[in-house]
Amino acid sequence: MPIKVPDNLPAKATLENEGVLLIAERVAVRQDVRPLEIALLNLMPEKIKTETQIARLLGATPLQIELSLVTTGSYAPKNTSAEHMLAFYKPWDEVRERKFDGLIITGAPIETLPFHEVAYWRELTEIFDWSQSHVQETFNICWAAQAALQHFHGVPKYELTQKMFGVFPYQVHGGRDGLLRGFNDEIAVPVSRHTEVRREDLPEAAGLSILLDSDEAGLCLIRDQAHRQVYMFNHLEYDTATLADEYHRDVAAGLEIAPPANFFPGDDPARAPINQWRAHANILISNWINDLYQTTSFELSDIPARRRF
Repeated sequence: MPIKVPDNLPAKATLENEGVLLIAERVAVRQDVRPLEIALLNLMPEKIKTETQIARLLGATPLQIELSLVTTGSYAPKNTSAEHMLAFYKPWDEVRERKFDGLIITGAPIETLPFHEVAYWRELTEIFDWSQSHVQETFNICWAAQAALQHFHGVPKYELTQKMFGVFPYQVHGGRDGLLRGFNDEIAVPVSRHTEVRREDLPEAAGLSILLDSDEAGLCLIRDQAHRQVYMFNHLEYDTATLADEYHRDVAAGLEIAPPANFFPGDDPARAPINQWRAHANILISNWINDLYQTTSFELSDIPARRRF
């Protein structure tokens, strides 16, 4: 089944050219089904690129999905036009009375800042609390995963001496968890982080399940059943060239940075990279959407009355 996006969203043309199933707003309103309502709180500066990455994954799932784009009201983005924001985004305060089957919160390039120094930190903590009564489950990515883990469990983050940058092998644990259905025993995951959270800081009695981790690159995926949160510290949603774009951007800015590990063929930045993670990105999001479909309420108004935990 397709994903419903606004008819004139810039990502629409890109996704159509890739063969992603989309449904026009005028067609969706005639169908007698309740789509899964997914909100995307997009904290990334290049919002159109992130919208496309997330919508691409959601569009590969077998259910009809209605995607709502949300932004913070306490901070105005500087890298996306005001016209785009006004046309497609709603501040969280305007949707806080609604309920959603799922909420996706992206990362943000502010990971070395202390949490309390982030301009929208207070609003974000309110959103985390709001998710406990208005969202069936939240999928937090990169910095947002660190922020949510800090908010719900007080887990700190640590600045790395060198950026963790590249595509790293991660071991798959907890195979009975629905998020891992169809996974290989080891998968490749794009990583781009200046900070990390550590296994030894996870509270033992909190019921946190580590699903993906690496001796070299650390934690990757954790499920928090008590708070209905997923913490993904890395970037399976990345396009093939995203790490290359980051590398060439930093080189052009005169920064000292090594090429991303395990990424360019022969470690040669002049050669085009090969995508090693796309299949598992689609499987992960499809599994998450399937879990939402199996556990969410028939009526949105009943969330979170019917919980699996």
